[in-house]
Amino acid sequence: MPIPPRVSLVTLGVSDLARSTAFYEALGWQRSSASVEGVVSFFGAAGAILALWGHDDIAQDARVPAQPPPVFRGVALAINLETSPAVDEAFAQVQAAGGDVVKPPERTDWGGYAGYFRDPDGHLWEVAHHPGWPIGPNGTPQLP
Repeated sequence: MPIPPRVSLVTLGVSDLARSTAFYEALGWQRSSASVEGVVSFFGAAGAILALWGHDDIAQDARVPAQPPPVFRGVALAINLETSPAVDEAFAQVQAAGGDVVKPPERTDWGGYAGYFRDPDGHLWEVAHHPGWPIGPNGTPQLP
């Protein structure tokens, strides 16, 4: 059987769980009761789960060296929204929560509107409106 094409869980390694949890809660994300105080925080997201877990804990679990993360990891997570004004509103909330806006939203060469921010541990997030990818009833973009 082939591996199904889906992302079920994204786990971000963090240096300070309480700080990172507070950041995502300040964005309006609801922490799940499945979270374990001081160990791991889970947040429901459209179609997946976001987990925050200690950087060293992930390394130990995966049996890889616990090296400090690079400034840029070569990965960006994305939140697609229904409109360009919704992207602007999201960035206002990111700034109010203490996020680091690295590229304010702007028109893109692919016809959309997008920008980037970093969370407290440097994880890069894109917030975008893509006019060709409407947001479906489950909150995920619909590919053509």
